[in-house]
Amino acid sequence: MKELYEIHAEMCKVFSNSTRLEILNLLRDKELSVTELIEKTKLGQTNISQHLSIMKSKGIVTSSRKGKNIYYRLTNPKIIKAFDIIREVLSERLEKNRSILAKVKT
Repeated sequence: MKELYEIHAEMCKVFSNSTRLEILNLLRDKELSVTELIEKTKLGQTNISQHLSIMKSKGIVTSSRKGKNIYYRLTNPKIIKAFDIIREVLSERLEKNRSILAKVKT
């Protein structure tokens, strides 16, 4: 059981970086090339490649070469379900905080 917790913690480290979360969201329902990810994130190739390498080492994404391009995709669609649930919880908390602030100001 401890091994499962360790693997879980390692996977969660991937989600502790905003750039990796953005990449995860971009790969939500399609595969994209490194070039496409660079264009969509406005980040440099080295930066994107480092994040993709981390995500690949943790089993979050997989890659395939097509001609000159390397394409990345999620290894499991359940990853997006987890991503969406966390975003929903955070969104609810933000809304609750806004509601509390609005009451304080009136």
